[in-house]
Amino acid sequence: MPTYKYQIESLYPMVGPLLPEGGVSTLGLHDHALAIVIAAKSVTVPYGKEIRVVHVTSGEVIFRKTAATVTTAGEE
Repeated sequence: MPTYKYQIESLYPMVGPLLPEGGVSTLGLHDHALAIVIAAKSVTVPYGKEIRVVHVTSGEVIFRKTAATVTTAGEE
C-alpha cells in the first residue's frame, strides 16, 4: 500500500519550479493542497499535455489541467 495519499501524474514528463530537476511523471504527496499547487505550477514536455492529481485510495481525480484548461473536482 502506498505511503502517500495523493499522486500527481502525467503520461509525459512534468517540469516546474516545485518539481525535482530533470522532470518526473509521478510524484506522491500527503497534502492535497500542496499536490494541487505543485500540479498547477507544472507543465509537461511536450507542452500542454494533461497533469492530474489523484486521491490514491479512491482513484478520484481531484485536479486536472492541460495548457488550455484547469478543473477541480465538481466543476466538470
